[in-house]
Amino acid sequence: MKLHELGPLPGSKHRRKRVGRGEGSGLGKTSGRGHKGQKSRSGGGVRPGFEGGQMPLQRRLPKRGFTNIFKKVFAVVNVGDLNNFAEGSVIDAEALEAVGLIRHQGLAVKLLGDGLVENKLTIKVQAASQAAVDKVTKVGGLVEILTL
Repeated sequence: MKLHELGPLPGSKHRRKRVGRGEGSGLGKTSGRGHKGQKSRSGGGVRPGFEGGQMPLQRRLPKRGFTNIFKKVFAVVNVGDLNNFAEGSVIDAEALEAVGLIRHQGLAVKLLGDGLVENKLTIKVQAASQAAVDKVTKVGGLVEILTL
């Protein structure tokens, strides 16, 4: 097979529907809209979710829960991910972003205790779990909690 022999699979490409181009096209006269009615008119039709006056599904279903507007969102880093840093290095949001462990510095960083720490590190984060702090201090490291 060569590049010039490549082509789309049979049946995967469709001709563009050219409406209103004569009776012989199969889509002439009413252009596939049928006769009269709301959907045949220019600009006609109903809004998404409208069920002809029946109580819409969105309003029939029960509503539950709420959104906490005071929720704190963290960029999460596990202690096992920090083994790539050199012994004695200071780790903050800039360092974590530089190696790709967090996406952007806009979020507060929370250190969680999944994995094992091998190097003595100084970690500056906004929050940390007790398990993470214990694992870092066990190898001689330090976790500094910054204000939010």
